[in-house]
Amino acid sequence: MPSLKAELLAVLFAAGRPVSLRELKALGHPEEGLLRALQALEAELKEGGLGVALERVAGGWRLVVHEGVLGAVEKVLKPSPPRLSKAALEVLALIAYHQPVARAELEAMRGKSVEGVLDSLLERGLIRVVGEKEAPGRPKLYGTTERFLEVFGLESLEDLPPLEDGPPLLFLRG
Repeated sequence: MPSLKAELLAVLFAAGRPVSLRELKALGHPEEGLLRALQALEAELKEGGLGVALERVAGGWRLVVHEGVLGAVEKVLKPSPPRLSKAALEVLALIAYHQPVARAELEAMRGKSVEGVLDSLLERGLIRVVGEKEAPGRPKLYGTTERFLEVFGLESLEDLPPLEDGPPLLFLRG
């Protein structure tokens, strides 16, 4: 019978996305046991001997390439990360720090139209409509998604750098 660590590794590998503790409870183990096994797995993978690492992101855990072997992966797969325009980064940062926020508020903060940029961010799954503002016309309110957290390696919005640390775009460029 496989160990709990082996089961967790298999689930995380097969998922290809962050898996929450709630989902992992389906394995039939108590929460404390799952957390201990995840911590042990994280420590074991941190050494880099297997080429993968465990990352806590978007309220769950996922497997990522260990930084020690990134060069090998790049040589073989030649990945090209999706690029966001400067306008998209600006609007995304504004939404991340001010959500929920309406289009008119974004345009007032930015000083430019955001209509096409919002469409692009919605298509990429980085933002979503989270409600309507209690105002005439009931404008849509936008917020970030779990995908946003995944793409930028954040466990939650609390992991965003404080605004006093510099312009919000700095975290998006890293």
